[in-house]
Amino acid sequence: MNAEIIRRYGESRLPRYTSYPTAPRFSASIGAGTYRDWLMAVPQAEPVSLYLHVPFCRSMCWYCGCHTTITQKDAPILDYLTVLKQEIGLVAKTIGRRQEVSDIHFGGGTPTIITPEEFLDLTATLTAAFGIGATTELAVEIDPRTLTVEMAEALGTAGITRASLGVQSFDPKVQKAINRIQSAEQTATALSNLRKAGARSVNFDLIYGLPHQTVESAIDTARIAAAMRPDRFAVFGYAHVPAFKKHQRLIDTAALGDAHERHAQAEAIAATLCEAGYRRIGLDHFALPEDQLSIAADHRALHRNFQGYTTDNASTLIGFGSSAIGRLAEGYAQNDVAIGRYANLISSGELATSKGYRLTQEDRVRAFIIERLMCDFQIDFAAMPDGFALPDESIGADNLPLQGLLAEGIVNWRGDMLTVDTEHRFLVRTVASCFDAYLGEAGRTHATAA
Repeated sequence: MNAEIIRRYGESRLPRYTSYPTAPRFSASIGAGTYRDWLMAVPQAEPVSLYLHVPFCRSMCWYCGCHTTITQKDAPILDYLTVLKQEIGLVAKTIGRRQEVSDIHFGGGTPTIITPEEFLDLTATLTAAFGIGATTELAVEIDPRTLTVEMAEALGTAGITRASLGVQSFDPKVQKAINRIQSAEQTATALSNLRKAGARSVNFDLIYGLPHQTVESAIDTARIAAAMRPDRFAVFGYAHVPAFKKHQRLIDTAALGDAHERHAQAEAIAATLCEAGYRRIGLDHFALPEDQLSIAADHRALHRNFQGYTTDNASTLIGFGSSAIGRLAEGYAQNDVAIGRYANLISSGELATSKGYRLTQEDRVRAFIIERLMCDFQIDFAAMPDGFALPDESIGADNLPLQGLLAEGIVNWRGDMLTVDTEHRFLVRTVASCFDAYLGEAGRTHATAA
């Protein structure tokens, strides 16, 4: 691999493209009234996806980029759950029927910070408000350090089908530097309990580019984790943005690797997982051949949303909780990030939308192109959906960033097909950014491209 290409492109800060346009484009022009109209227009015949945000943890992991609050008390969590259930009822009433649901995802924070009884009560509220059945996928993000047997059993009772466990690194030096001490034994126990509870697919999250991380420690972590045989891995690059996440200032920047070191760690993890029998899916996911993510990739049916690569093909995603983002046919709607303001709005009987974005037709076209590039590493411009077209300058000689990538062999054209070169797939976000009409606007901060 050309070290100059890694240095030049790998240090660029780019979106992860889990949505397009990305969140920095959201504005306060989209409020509760607009969101209400969009919910009332949700097609009756199409199942929707639900995302529930539980923004609480018992301790702060210093690498974290999520919206979360640290609390040792249960009262704030109980108050929040009361409001969350109110929001579920409010949204269902706005839709005007018991809408069928294909997928439910609990994220955080740490969703399993609540008690088993509280979790079952929350899922019962969902079942009363929405059409949730035997085919509905139920996914939960889990901290293995705090998952109890009782909570795993409650997840099984609720119908869990997928679980995502945070691992990051098993290197003690790295764990100390990120304030997350977690043993392999804790992780294996959580995995076993989730399997017993009925989780058909379990994902491990790994991170590269952490302080004091090396290629060797990244390989060791990947080997230990792969030996446990989770069904999937998500391998993310650490995004150091201390200006936005102040707790990241506790991380020693001198202990962070450069773009070349990050790339070496990422590729070492990838090679280790592939040697262990996992298939590389998209930019940063890995799955066993029989997992649904692998099957979707084979059929070019992979999708990308706020949780990363997914088999969820619902066109409507409804977000619940503070900071949660919904995606509807008309655009994106995000709840207020501040828990207090979110709670006050919902408690008063009002939707808590604080900002969002109304999609244009051009946005939809660009979103389609970016998603297919991120999922398939190629886009066939001759096979675009009806009515999906971009001006020639967006894909032709006037697209100077794209022309630069063509000249360097990072992408190539074959007829109407644009393909990311296999050796340069780690730069797929750079390729996707060539079709981002809003890239470079003031105030946007993203993770490095490699």
